[in-house]
Amino acid sequence: MTTHHRIAIIGAGLGGLTLARVLHVNGIEAAVFDLDASPSARTQGGMLDIHEESGQAALRAAGLHDEFRKLVHPGGEALRILDQHAVVHLEETDDGDGGRPEVARGDLRDLLLGSLPESTVRWGAKVTGAHPLGDGGHEVTLADGTAFTTDLLIGADGAWSRVRPLVSDAEPAYEGVSFVELHLNDAENRHPASAALVGSGMFFALGTGKGFLAHHDATGSLHVYIALKTAEDWISTIDFSDTAAAKAAVLDHFEGWGAGLRALITDADGALTPRPIHALPIGHRWERVPGVTLLGDAAHLMSPFAGEGANLAMLDGAELGLALVTNPGDVEAALGAYEAALFPRSEASAAESAESLVLCFAEDSPKPLLERFASYR
Repeated sequence: MTTHHRIAIIGAGLGGLTLARVLHVNGIEAAVFDLDASPSARTQGGMLDIHEESGQAALRAAGLHDEFRKLVHPGGEALRILDQHAVVHLEETDDGDGGRPEVARGDLRDLLLGSLPESTVRWGAKVTGAHPLGDGGHEVTLADGTAFTTDLLIGADGAWSRVRPLVSDAEPAYEGVSFVELHLNDAENRHPASAALVGSGMFFALGTGKGFLAHHDATGSLHVYIALKTAEDWISTIDFSDTAAAKAAVLDHFEGWGAGLRALITDADGALTPRPIHALPIGHRWERVPGVTLLGDAAHLMSPFAGEGANLAMLDGAELGLALVTNPGDVEAALGAYEAALFPRSEASAAESAESLVLCFAEDSPKPLLERFASYR
């Protein structure tokens, strides 16, 4: 017998869990399906700056803002911008205003998971496809051969969403930039020079077409992304299973850069992880399709250069949940209201993200980024 769920959320990331929590506190239960075998199946990434008007607003709607404040990383709102010779051009301390506090993504996800009934998330449930049944209903198939039906299907399943094809034929495209992720563990003790270089918060060291983005995370490690404007197939030319060879290949792109910056590569602990950057078209939207919608990266994948991805996913989840609460018995009205706000909001953020990517890797970088921050002040 096929199981039926009134509301099915595909993806137990921050957006999907925020939606489930907002529904839960308003007396509406949803089933969440995630492909990971368990909550601890993989690491959840580094630090996030949670914005007052989006991520924090979502946490307030979820009734979790006070608990969130306990997770904030002191000093995380500090900022340093350097050039390729490690000359500091901008340094700001964390003034403690709390407008964009930093928190570990894993801690935030654990907060959301812990606020839901234990049975909410079905782990090890990889969605392989979905098709409409009529009247807004859908059947969803899983990799283990089972299936379920739902009255409302929500794709919170990220960049390569299995739900998105129900509403849109758009696919993420390569943005011309690839990241290589690395860590320097226990930085204050094992890598004190690098710890001092990066500082307590967000760190940029930029030159023409490349650079370093890093932050000091809550565990005391440095979480570093090396960014390169490069062809999409560049990553395939490197054997990342050979860490020494991968370091050498990446280091070749930073000839003439400051020794302290190059040390972020040579002194890295553990493997290097390639992460090509993809995005959906700016202004991605779809016509209203009964019984299904998207949130987060499934709806508006963008490069990380506006710092909006996680914040928007959480806001999407909160606003969709509130729309369903305030339109009882009329799912289509709720989805229509949600999408009417979603589309222009995500378009503006995607445009900002694309523009910031260009600023960061301009010929005279970091000058354009410095001018942007000056304009904010």
